[in-house]
Amino acid sequence: MIVLSLCDRTGVMVDPWAQAGYECVCVDVQHEGRERRGNVTFLQADLMRRWLPPRDEYRIAFSFPACTNLAVSGARWFRDKGIRGLLDGLELVEACRDICEWTDAPWMLENPVSTISSYWREPDYTFHPSDFTAFELGDNYTKKTCLWTGNGFVMPSPNRAQDLPPPDDRIHKAAPGERRGDIRSITPRGFARAVFEANETASLVPLAAEEIAK
Repeated sequence: MIVLSLCDRTGVMVDPWAQAGYECVCVDVQHEGRERRGNVTFLQADLMRRWLPPRDEYRIAFSFPACTNLAVSGARWFRDKGIRGLLDGLELVEACRDICEWTDAPWMLENPVSTISSYWREPDYTFHPSDFTAFELGDNYTKKTCLWTGNGFVMPSPNRAQDLPPPDDRIHKAAPGERRGDIRSITPRGFARAVFEANETASLVPLAAEEIAK
């Protein structure tokens, strides 16, 4: 079974799944061609051109469409980006949602607080990286992140490490530069691990019950 992650440059989200032996595919326009690292294949593809993954059995699907034209933190630049910027952002979100639903697997779509709530629907869940410091102490920072989910995706409960100082706001203080967007969009490792722990066995339970019924 394949784990699919869309608009995923780093592969952090699929790391726990790859370590558990799953075949993982990370698709992003920033990749160069096709490269395999362990159980993870990094594939260059433009989702805006209606790319579809091969028909196969998918275990779970993740998507991280670019928030450049959608995040409310950049609202002061919306007028400069114009209608085309908004349309491009929403089209990418729609392409990700279509592919996630097409896999027929549990799925999640991630974005910061954004206009997606206005043009689609309110998110199903929100979290901060600091909510999952029990899995990764280095994630003790704030960044309100929204998730739209479907088909049985299980949201992990917060699991904070004890005796840590208050979370910092390093994301908001990230220095300007070409890589600022990439740095701000890296998936927190603690969250990735928490999602794996919550979903790896949970979504197998109904299948097991069906087999017993047979």
